[in-house]
Amino acid sequence: MTNELILPMAAHVALAAALYAALTVVRAPKVWGIGRRADGLNPFATVEPRISANLSNQFEWRLFFHLACLLLPVASSAALTLAWLFIAGRLLHSIVQVFTGNVRLRGLVFTLNFLAVLGLWAHLLGGFQAEVVG
Repeated sequence: MTNELILPMAAHVALAAALYAALTVVRAPKVWGIGRRADGLNPFATVEPRISANLSNQFEWRLFFHLACLLLPVASSAALTLAWLFIAGRLLHSIVQVFTGNVRLRGLVFTLNFLAVLGLWAHLLGGFQAEVVG
């Protein structure tokens, strides 16, 4: 793996860490009583399940992303572009899922992530095939 792919991988780890921090904050009224409304309810009750679901989503497709990054012997400009496209897509997906209920848009944004990772794997397999043939 090349050093250039560490940054997009670290960016994804940072996104997951930020989501864990946000989840801790929105669960504070329910778990610790901090920030509870006067009626005793959690003011973040509607957004908490969205953050939780988005955090779970971070661990589904990302395995293929990180694996492709680790297996690529050289980070070409195409691989770097695809890696950063995946990160941008993950960030957009988080924003759409947490702050809107727009499932259609979320699906479109996920397609961006999906295609970026497939592109990384095509790039990886293309290089592997060239090594085997050559």
